[in-house]
Amino acid sequence: MLVRGICVCTDENIASSSRDRTIRIWSLDSDNRKYSSSKILLGHTSFVGPLAWIPPSEDYPEGRLVSGSMDTSVLVWNLVNGEVVQALKGHKMQVTGVTLDDDDIVSSSVDQTLKRWRNGQLVESWEAHQSPVQTVIKLPSGELVSGSSDTTLKLWKGKTSERTFAGHADTVRGLAVMPDLGFLSASHDGSIRLWALSGEVLLEMVGHTSIVYSVDAHASGLIVSGSEDRYAKIWKDGVCVQSLEHPGCVWDAKFLETGDIVTACSDGVVRVWTVRGDMIADQMEIDAYDSQLSQYKLSRKKVGGMKLDELPGLDALTLPGTSDGQTKVVREGDNGVAYAWNMSEQRWDKIGEVVDGPDGAADRPIHDGVQYDFVFDVDIGDGEPIRKLPYNRSDNPYDAADKWLLKENLPFAYRQQIVEFILQNSGQKDFSFNPSFRDPFTGANAYVPGQSSQTAATPTKPLYKHIPKKGVLVFDVAQYDGILKKMTEFNNALQSDPVNSDKSLTEAEVSRVGAIVKILKDTSHYHSSNFADMDIALLLKVLRAWPPAIMFPATDIFRMVVLHPHGASLLIKHVENNNDLLLDVIKKVTGDPALPANLLTTVRVLVNLFKNSSFHYWLQRHHSQILDAFSNCYSSPNKNLQLAYSTLLLNYAVLLIEKKDQEGQSQVLSAALQIAEEEAADVDSKFRSLVAIGSLMLEGLVKKIAIDFDVESIAKSAKSSKEAKIAEVGTDIELLIRQP
Repeated sequence: MLVRGICVCTDENIASSSRDRTIRIWSLDSDNRKYSSSKILLGHTSFVGPLAWIPPSEDYPEGRLVSGSMDTSVLVWNLVNGEVVQALKGHKMQVTGVTLDDDDIVSSSVDQTLKRWRNGQLVESWEAHQSPVQTVIKLPSGELVSGSSDTTLKLWKGKTSERTFAGHADTVRGLAVMPDLGFLSASHDGSIRLWALSGEVLLEMVGHTSIVYSVDAHASGLIVSGSEDRYAKIWKDGVCVQSLEHPGCVWDAKFLETGDIVTACSDGVVRVWTVRGDMIADQMEIDAYDSQLSQYKLSRKKVGGMKLDELPGLDALTLPGTSDGQTKVVREGDNGVAYAWNMSEQRWDKIGEVVDGPDGAADRPIHDGVQYDFVFDVDIGDGEPIRKLPYNRSDNPYDAADKWLLKENLPFAYRQQIVEFILQNSGQKDFSFNPSFRDPFTGANAYVPGQSSQTAATPTKPLYKHIPKKGVLVFDVAQYDGILKKMTEFNNALQSDPVNSDKSLTEAEVSRVGAIVKILKDTSHYHSSNFADMDIALLLKVLRAWPPAIMFPATDIFRMVVLHPHGASLLIKHVENNNDLLLDVIKKVTGDPALPANLLTTVRVLVNLFKNSSFHYWLQRHHSQILDAFSNCYSSPNKNLQLAYSTLLLNYAVLLIEKKDQEGQSQVLSAALQIAEEEAADVDSKFRSLVAIGSLMLEGLVKKIAIDFDVESIAKSAKSSKEAKIAEVGTDIELLIRQP
């Protein structure tokens, strides 16, 4: 899985962090030629990002490692045994940077703060910027420097801001010390800057074509940067002297003392690039890497604005055309070739190879053999196929909409909706209608409902198919007969067990459970039926007393009780007091060993709680405990458990968007991204996680965080899915990313 960060401990030991929640230590083999994974550090519950190394001491002969995570914690690791020696908790959102200040640890976070930790305790915290703080470093002169999404850098002496550095046009993502000169910054604006402490820009390095995530400097004066554009670039005196191509985004790049470079790539591979002739990989490895690059580029090659690997093969020419001159582009080897349908001869005539033209012409899409500024995918619903709508900025959107509706044989009732779709997605928000325009079909001026034809059309939101999610989902189907049968079976076993017989139910209590089920079955009378206090107390007794291995039928009944208005009102009393039953149950079922049946029924209980607003405060208050407790469910081989967990995340997304809880949204986003990236995830689970992601980005407060975590690659992967709904929500997210 994607590698996020690199920390050079020594030239013999390198640490890397990943989205898979692990940290790996890579050690140089005895022949000093290859690095291999020597330790895996497990402890974070979400993506791991920034790393820092604490040199060896008497107590820690191999040193310690500091790591920050999207789970909001900073962990300190003993590198001898790989155990956590300190867990630093206090940030409210993702930890983005860690650095050492003598014996202290300083961390930065999306929560806009810097925090200082000493001997495992928080000793200082201050709001450093008005936007997320993305990185922090310590200068040799003793000051701290922070970089932020507000585009600025700040120089700190203690908690006092000594100077603000302004100049970048976008988020400042990476920082590094430049020996004897000042410090370096890397930005989403695609540039790297060298700053003097006075605030002067000594150098600006421009050459990347996308976000620059990281920067580092070497004693020799060389600089290395890593970027979304798939290159690590080496700079000397402000000039790029070499570009190291990767098959994916370069998240981090660091120098070894020798001058070698270590890179972290989104393909999940850590690579070492050497300046030493005796360390160069053998020709077979180099050829294999070149082949990997070629395959990667081929999969993304565009011809006439179309992805080569998405073009149909020659077999597409076996189908006849529908009109004379109809154009079709097919893949032939590494090229795209255009053919035109010859109606009289009933054959496809070859036009020639489609080539990318100059001045960005290659980025303009082709539709029916003609290049346009845009070719939109339009989903009109009702089970109809996706339609292609071509459009040039010079076109009148009403004219374009009318001609398209006529061509597609669609009703003109769609007209205004299509016009607004064009305006929104072509960026023409301020389009003013030309009063001289005449409708080509009626001869009249265009009609804009609710407006004069001479006023500006007001675009609506883009036409998303699956986001945002409104309302919550529940699990409201139960096999009551099977549940009762299982409870009776387990109760009989308890009665015959001399150790646990006192935990069993009496005959009257078993009968009462049957009466509870009878009430639950009669859904049409939920508005008028009631439970007795003793009914809830009876179920609570079972959940508390019965051994974990046999409690799941009672939990399943509980799942349905919380959907009953009166049952929910009785239960809320037991979660609002100091003896919180639900938290006790969660601890019980997630203890070792955690049984799938218990996890499934308990997660479903939590999902159903969202149906009743009385539980919303409790669910919001305990979101972190709940999501942490069930965080491993995303990779469970049990598809039902996967689905229940993804539904929990989706419901949490809906609730925390309503509550404007950015911290909670960030945690839900993190968990949903894990499912979305899980190749083995169940289709419905992946779909619900993607809907949660899209909804959080569209109506929540975490769009920028999602983009920082490369949600675009997840959307692109989803778009290529054979499952229609996965592809559709992938399209939704990709469209959302493009919106300002």
